Amino acid sequence: MRLDKFLKMSRVIKRRTVANEAADNGRVSINGKVVKPSYEVKVGDIVEIKFGDKVSKFEIIRIPSSVNKNIDEYIKLL
Repeated sequence: MRLDKFLKMSRVIKRRTVANEAADNGRVSINGKVVKPSYEVKVGDIVEIKFGDKVSKFEIIRIPSSVNKNIDEYIKLL
């Protein structure tokens, strides 16, 4: 699944366009590398998102198959 779609479906970011912009602007890295919105996420990837002074870091533990409001099913905060 694409990174931008994962961030939206897992409810980490509410809109796919915002996820897309964050990745395009270099604010999203996976496993220490800045990635594009089209990056194919995998279970075990460590994602870091920077919004201003705030940094969110988590591990992908499952890829969603549909929109779900419980993000704890998909990520583990680090």
